[in-house]
Amino acid sequence: MSGKGSDAGRMPIIRVPSRRADREIARVRSRFSRMAGLAAADPKARELSRRLFGRPLSPAEAVREICGEIDRRGDAGLVRISKVLEWPGASARGIRVPPAEVRAALRSIPEALRAALTVARDRIADYHRRLMPAPSVEWTGGGMRLGVRWTPIERVGVYVPGGRAAYPSSVLMNVIPARVAGVERICVCTPPGRDGSVSPAVLAACALCGVEEVYRVGGAHAVAALAFGTRTIPAVDKIVGPGNLYVTLAKQTLFGIVDVDMLAGPSEVVVLADRTADPVCVAADMLAQAEHDPMAAAALITDHAPLAGAVRGELARQLEVLPRAATARESLASHGLLLLADNMESAARAADALAPEHLELMVEYPDRALAMVRHAGAIFLGPFAPESLGDYVAGPSHTLPTGGTARAFSGLSVWTFLKRTSLIGCTPRALRRLAPAVREIAAAEGLEAHWKSYATRLRSNPERDGTPGNRP
Repeated sequence: MSGKGSDAGRMPIIRVPSRRADREIARVRSRFSRMAGLAAADPKARELSRRLFGRPLSPAEAVREICGEIDRRGDAGLVRISKVLEWPGASARGIRVPPAEVRAALRSIPEALRAALTVARDRIADYHRRLMPAPSVEWTGGGMRLGVRWTPIERVGVYVPGGRAAYPSSVLMNVIPARVAGVERICVCTPPGRDGSVSPAVLAACALCGVEEVYRVGGAHAVAALAFGTRTIPAVDKIVGPGNLYVTLAKQTLFGIVDVDMLAGPSEVVVLADRTADPVCVAADMLAQAEHDPMAAAALITDHAPLAGAVRGELARQLEVLPRAATARESLASHGLLLLADNMESAARAADALAPEHLELMVEYPDRALAMVRHAGAIFLGPFAPESLGDYVAGPSHTLPTGGTARAFSGLSVWTFLKRTSLIGCTPRALRRLAPAVREIAAAEGLEAHWKSYATRLRSNPERDGTPGNRP
């Protein structure tokens, strides 16, 4: 919507396609870049920057300084930054959560929560086991042996956000696919409270997944520690998991030193609905996203004008009793959309323009709508598949691309933790047959040594032939 006011009952219903709809869609997609501008002007952030570095810095500048300090000073830098930003009593010795404390947390949480996390763990593991590729795929023909081998990444760091709430589900959704993929070392970093405590639910989820290497540190300094390694936190090969603006900027800054899953921004849902959708459910699903964060986005796209009006009324009604109503109102005021299309094809095009993290198809024939859309992190089929099902227990990971990046990026899965290595073998006869092509391409590129390396094999094996790559 145009962002004025916070009364959901007055949200405008915008026609698509239209220039106004295009502007609103572009504004919703650009939330992450606007977050950086808001953070730069935030007095609290400027004061923390002044305490850390003696001067106010933009978020990107602060992240570069933090990464540089961790690279130069290791644990000393990590502790200094943690004391200012998170835990005044931080120490190198106290950063790692004792494994016994991790195990004890599983016993300390309510039995109902333990059972629920177990259900989620088992369903997530089952889903990702079904996605695992064969260890290798090979074929031979024309004297060539070709293929691909899949091997797991050895060391992975999982970032589990904190601050506004505890997220044991993020542990499950990031750790279990890595575990299924065969990652040898998995560690978790999560922000502590001001007293250094870590959520028992988060620790219990770690224990349930077999992870006992847990560090009470968050923010950009946690990402930098995982990337560079310190005496306390050994370096990893890949960092995954959602986080705030500073976590995402750190992942962006350190990409190349370490691999990352994606650069995720604020969460979002788009509900694509027709006349059969229940406005109560549509509004509830939009609010389930809006309550996350003031920068979260929730949109309805429909070809049925009465539904748009009914959903607008339901949003206002349900907000009156929502515990996190203030957050949800701010989210809807700034990033809520009610879009009205002439037909479902036009509605699908608007959904593709948003390329949302979550797309719900609340329509009479979900498969027809599914065939019309191309871009989304996860697609929920029909009226009985709310986004919260995917957040917790369906099976696919809820770590998904945001801000329109679903046009090119996929959600986290076992494939995130696997490396693909090409396999190439050749017989002397095939080497001779392909020689003219290699010679011409090497000459065109001016790389004479490339051709000489190839030609040496032709001279040393003029007649002999055999199996490509010595396959047994």
